[in-house]
Amino acid sequence: MNQRIAEFEPGQVALVTAGASGIGRCIAETLLAHDCRVHVCDINGDVLDAFLRDNAGASGSLADVSDSSQVKRMFDELLANHGQLNVLVNNAGIAGPTAQVEDIDPEEWERTINIDLNGQFYVTRLAVPLLKRAGGGSIINISSNAALFGCPLRSPYAASKWAMVGLTKTWAMELGASNIRVNALCPGSVNGPRIERVIVTEAQERGMCPDSLRNVYERQSSLRRFVDAQDIADMALFLSSKMGAAISGQAIGIDGHTEGLSNWLI
Repeated sequence: MNQRIAEFEPGQVALVTAGASGIGRCIAETLLAHDCRVHVCDINGDVLDAFLRDNAGASGSLADVSDSSQVKRMFDELLANHGQLNVLVNNAGIAGPTAQVEDIDPEEWERTINIDLNGQFYVTRLAVPLLKRAGGGSIINISSNAALFGCPLRSPYAASKWAMVGLTKTWAMELGASNIRVNALCPGSVNGPRIERVIVTEAQERGMCPDSLRNVYERQSSLRRFVDAQDIADMALFLSSKMGAAISGQAIGIDGHTEGLSNWLI
């Protein structure tokens, strides 16, 4: 591997939201493996404790990013542990409901938007002054390929992910003069329990067999497969390091080239 990808200034600190499991954990552990100090948050205390036991060099906070007071406490704990911030990975998010728009419960809509969109705003607004104080840094927003195509039966999820791409480009414009790069990663279906839950729920909504729907999902990409969490973590590492120093304002697909989503099933 080109060693430049692992180059961080000494003592770099990253914050990864929802970083104790799934994609977030893979990103956090990849950054740790490349000598970045890492602070994670998670809403599940048991999951957070397990991550910290397995990664002695990391620190963490129990926090719900949709609650601005908990986000403030998380930053207090981050600063108490590390005193600075250089990289922010806005990973926290939920799948939200699977239903036709007229059948979506407004409370489920609000919960999805509060976590997937408002939470990223609450975290970023407190992170930016720290990144400016550090002389610059990298913000990585985990969006989705649903932000590039739309996503039938997933209105609140698609809305929040489209909004994150818009905010990514807006923040890149606002913060570029402060040497802060802002990019969005747009994964396709990622191997793991989360996509399996989505498939089961959507299959029930459509009256399909989960295996048949999984095959539809796989055929939506040119590579005809799901991606792995490590694919996303590797790109986050690239964008956090000196290799990504000139990249900002981009929505980067990590999806095996999605050709289209499954509107034909409606």
